[in-house]
Amino acid sequence: MENNEYPKFTFTWLGGLILFAGFVVGSIAIAFFNVFWMLIFKENLQYKDWFLMVSNAAVFLLSIAFFDFFIVRPTTKKKLNFNFSPTNFYTYLLVFPMMLGMMFIGEFVTSQIPITGPFFGKYYDFFTDLMSQLTNNPVVMIITAVIMAPIFEEIIFRGIIQKGMINNGMQPWKAIIFASVIFGLVHGNPWQFVGAVLLGCILGLVYHKIKSLLLPMLLHGFNNLCSSVLILYTKNESFSEALKVPGWMILGAGIVLFSLFYYLFMKKYKVHYSEI
Repeated sequence: MENNEYPKFTFTWLGGLILFAGFVVGSIAIAFFNVFWMLIFKENLQYKDWFLMVSNAAVFLLSIAFFDFFIVRPTTKKKLNFNFSPTNFYTYLLVFPMMLGMMFIGEFVTSQIPITGPFFGKYYDFFTDLMSQLTNNPVVMIITAVIMAPIFEEIIFRGIIQKGMINNGMQPWKAIIFASVIFGLVHGNPWQFVGAVLLGCILGLVYHKIKSLLLPMLLHGFNNLCSSVLILYTKNESFSEALKVPGWMILGAGIVLFSLFYYLFMKKYKVHYSEI
């Protein structure tokens, strides 16, 4: 990574504060814009699907810009830049089945979390109502979940947090887990937390080996596309219900897929990519 176009920045608690500051400033700016719009045009944009999509993009972009201008450029004298180069087709044949296997495993583990009771019941109802609002417009949902979220989230969680911690001397496996746990926590509910952490570990592993953000973005988009299709056509984010098979079969298939293709990807397939 020395003497190349990709800045060797580090990620510390200060970087986390800067990212959070960008998120807060972006959220406040969006709120003020909505208030201004209501005063002038007597319309609340908060209930517009397209406004949710645009506001999410604006907040993500401002968070990334804050990290770039306040952390990366002052310390490296370079602008924030990442490798987005494609890899060969054989790599895709290994990582997508591995990802699908982890999705199956994640679904089974998530299904063990209660959805009833004094705490989980109310929380789950709130989460379900929120998700139903986000899926009112299929086009907006696909653009937001399948295109925008993978791009912005991979830049932040893998490109900035994971890479920055490794640059700071943290062992790669610790950085992958740490970034994945943060990724899970920001989803704000226990049902998405499990899947997000497992997803993040696969994405982090692939990014660490391939050294390009393009493949993690595609894998992330694949995961979200599967979830979106399940929600749109089955009203339930469940492979088990969609395929009409027991949960233990989904778990078994997930373990086989993940184990086999993880072994092939990590032990048998030699990757020589680097950020140059």
